[in-house]
Amino acid sequence: MKNELIIKDLHINVEGKEIVKGLNLEMNEGEIVALMGPNGSGKSSLANVIMGNPRYQVTKGKILYKGKNILELKVDERAKLGLFLSFQYPQEIPGVTLSNFLRTAYNSLNENKISLLDFKKLLEEKMSLLKMDKSFMSRYLNEGFSGGEKKRAEILQLAVLNPQLAILDETDSGADIDSLKTIANGINSLKTKEKSFLLITHYNRILRYIKPDRVYVMVNGKIVDEGSSKLADEIEEKGYKKYIF
Repeated sequence: MKNELIIKDLHINVEGKEIVKGLNLEMNEGEIVALMGPNGSGKSSLANVIMGNPRYQVTKGKILYKGKNILELKVDERAKLGLFLSFQYPQEIPGVTLSNFLRTAYNSLNENKISLLDFKKLLEEKMSLLKMDKSFMSRYLNEGFSGGEKKRAEILQLAVLNPQLAILDETDSGADIDSLKTIANGINSLKTKEKSFLLITHYNRILRYIKPDRVYVMVNGKIVDEGSSKLADEIEEKGYKKYIF
């Protein structure tokens, strides 16, 4: 079964209000797909539902990944299936070092547990890719991190955990230009024929460094347009005016 994501007629409620209103979206194996749209269009709600956040209620529709309706799976089961979500606002976890957090997550997803020494080598390799100082290994997760450092830490998780479908929610938010380039280079280096990325953003900044295979435009809870990477350039120039009535 290919690693395809198929979303059919999805409706999502948050606190009694319908946020996503019959969304249809497909991703093929190995694709980089950008989901663009203005703030409040429902993009982050979609990301949270894909990963199983209980705050979001699905009232209708299906999300199929590898042929399975993942709405029937628990969060950890979705992660073991190969799904990963990089948060728009990464949480600080005092008392838990970045290294311990990632090793625990790695071992929870893999039957063959990794030794402390082997994991240290793996982590150092991935940190070098993202130009992260080794001192971050012993720092508490996201505590005192700048916006760009938090985003690099999220991409480090992606690099270490090696999911097959990564959903990156506003990865460009809060990152300066140097951090953004490093993050983009990291994502580009991780792409394979089997690995897919869903980049959620409301403007074109990160797409200058990561070329998507397709672009979806989401407005008011629905997909209103689809096209090539040229569509992202058009939105950068003209905004979302033609989609908002």
